[in-house]
Order: sequence, then structure tokens, then C-alpha cells
Amino acid sequence: MKLSTDRILTTHVGSLPRTQDVSAALFGKMRGESFEEGAYDAAIRDGVALAVRRQVDAGVDVVSDGETSKISYSTYITERLSGFEGDSERKINRDVAPYPDFREKMARVTGAQPMPRAACVGPIAIKDRELLRKDLENLRAAVSLGGPVEAFMNAASPGVISAFQPNQYYPSHEAYIGALAGAMKEEYDAIVDAGFMLQVDCPDLAMARHTAFQDLSEAEFLKRAEQQVEALNHALADISPESVRMHICWGNYEGPHDHDIALEKIVGILLKAKPMAISFEASNPRHAHEWTVWRAARIPDDKVLLPGVLDSTTNYVEHPELVAQRIEQYAEIVGRERVIASSDCGFSTFAGYGKMDPEITYVKLRAQAEGAAIASKRLWA
Repeated sequence: MKLSTDRILTTHVGSLPRTQDVSAALFGKMRGESFEEGAYDAAIRDGVALAVRRQVDAGVDVVSDGETSKISYSTYITERLSGFEGDSERKINRDVAPYPDFREKMARVTGAQPMPRAACVGPIAIKDRELLRKDLENLRAAVSLGGPVEAFMNAASPGVISAFQPNQYYPSHEAYIGALAGAMKEEYDAIVDAGFMLQVDCPDLAMARHTAFQDLSEAEFLKRAEQQVEALNHALADISPESVRMHICWGNYEGPHDHDIALEKIVGILLKAKPMAISFEASNPRHAHEWTVWRAARIPDDKVLLPGVLDSTTNYVEHPELVAQRIEQYAEIVGRERVIASSDCGFSTFAGYGKMDPEITYVKLRAQAEGAAIASKRLWA
């Protein structure tokens, strides 16, 4: 993992708005429409190349493939793993449940999420390795042309898979995430073996408290989070911590978020996870204050913080000076070398869904780079 040795590096959480061609290809495939495989692959390959080029042009140092090939960060695995079928019931997030008019209004703005939420109905095993191979090949080609400082690829954590695809087969949640960890290990290893940073997406450790796991007590949720970190660490057994970053969040949507579990209740669990770097929300109105929690936490000397200095649910463009101030808050906690500026969450966690304008997304990333330059000038003065 590249560190901020002589200036503050910049990155983001991973997903970026897909082009119309890519979205059409993804949804056509999801609906089972006939398609020409060569044309489909070309649309995805061109989408990855464009995403990497635009990130580099915006000043992003550590880039991703924009999750271009994935219809969502949490459900893409049903194409790669067997054992999943159907469309399970979706629980209404606890914070927006009392506000049906608000939910209807936001749905008109963000669009629908037509992708099914399958359930686990059989033994989990790898059924398709070709999709990951193409992802790695596309990112490698795009990076070779774009020349970023470093590149990463997202992968779903065992816990977040369990939050979006409920278990109807294994005898316990622990058995379910154990099976998921065993299956996902190959994907994690392959990403690192290909020369990329691995980012494991772990919203299950925060967001799931008021979404998929809302029926649990707080104590039960925290016990489950501990189990999910253990399963993740097991899946990462053969990977150096320096090659992995993890992302946690409370849900990438505009809403009250007044049922979000407090960071201080989960930070100790997060710090037990093997990845060297932790990406987290740090700029939206519900979590911007939690820099004080990180200041009070016992952060190991080898951990790197990737605070969100851009809100990923608003088209406001952050002023570079505000970005710089947010970076400096965390540099005071762990030192400038162990801070990489990031976003609160992905800018398009579900293809074709969300409030973020594609063009404004890249303007925000440019503001992040400008803010990092301001902070670097002061931190290395």
C-alpha cells in the first residue's frame, strides 16, 4: 500500500456512475435479454478505461475500475457463486420507516433498484471464474494507459453478502458466513495476486444494524459483527494486511440516519479486522463529528485511515479548504503519512441508482485533490 510519504494521497470508495451503454448492458443481462458477448465485453472494457482515465484526470491517486461490471457492490456475487436463487423480501430501513411520503419522493429522485435480492438456498461454491478474470484484465489494461499511483478492486465481504442475501440453507449465521468466507477467499487472493490493492466492503459492520439485521438487539448485532470480522480475517489469511483496505459505512443514501449505530460502539471491532487501512464516513451531517472517536480510540501504529472528506449523497461540491481541514483533523490523530483522503461511500453503489450527477462526481473528486494539495502544503511546511 502506498502511503502519504511526501504528500496526502487521494482515493475514493470504489463505485462510480456507469455510462448509459454500461448500464443498458448490465440491466439487459440481468433481465435475461439476448446479447452478443463480444459487444457486452467491449462496453464493460471501454467503461473501465473511461472511469480510470477520468479519475486520473481529476487528480485521484489510488483508482478503481468504478465497479463498472457490477450491477451492485453486494449482489454481484450471485453471478459468481452458486447457492443463490429468487428475490427475498427487503426490510425498510428503520430511519426512513416512519416517513412513507419521504420514501416515495426519494424513489422518484434516485430511481428504482430492480436487481433481485436472492436468498441462499443451497451450498455455496464458485461457479464462474471468468467474470473476475475479465475484471482484472480490464483494470490492468486501463491502469497501464492511465498511470495512477496505485489501483484497487472492490470485493464484497462475507458479512455484507449475508446482509443482502439472507440465509435459508445453513444451520446458523456463523456457518453461513464461514461458507461465504471460504468461497470469497479465492477472489480476494486473485485480486492481490494480480498486483492490485484489495478493498473489502463491510457495511454489514455498521449499516446492517438498522437495515438487514434490525431485528437483532444491539448486543446480538455486536456479537454478529465480531463473527463477521473473524470470518473476514480467515478469508484474508494468506494476504498481507498491507495489501488490504476495508470500507465501512451506515448506508449511502439521504435520510435521517438517526438509527445509525454510533461509531464508538463498533470501533473496537473494526480495529480487530486484518486490513491495514480503514475507509469510513467522516463528512456527512450524521458522522462528521466522529473524528473525536478516532482520536480517543487505541489505533494500532500500523493502521491507516481513509476518512471520507467528500459526501457521496449530495451534489454540493466541497470547498478545497474544507477538504484540507478535514484531512488535517485526521493527520493530527495518526500522523500525515497514515492518512489518505477518500469519500464517504461509493458514488454509484447500484448501477443507475442514486442522486449523484456523473459530471459533478468528478468535479468533487477534483476538489478533493485540490484540498489534499492545500493540506499537504501545510502539513509538510
